Amino acid sequence: MSTSEPSAAETTWRSWLSERAAGGVLDGVVVQQLPFGAFVEVAPGIHGLLVTNRGAAPEAGTRLSVRIERIDVERRRFSLVTA
Repeated sequence: MSTSEPSAAETTWRSWLSERAAGGVLDGVVVQQLPFGAFVEVAPGIHGLLVTNRGAAPEAGTRLSVRIERIDVERRRFSLVTA
């Protein structure tokens, strides 16, 4: 049985997650606009999906406050809504 060290990305994710919870408000920058929302970077290398139900997603480079709506620990994903 072999044991492997977590990757740098996994370590960054675990560290970030240990200080966050659903409902928390963060500041972020839109890094990619999509037809249904945008990816927002809330910490170096940590991106969440901002889903926009109405209107267009904010453009890349836009700074905004977001609230963590849901965290999927196993898949290392989280969804955001505007705060």
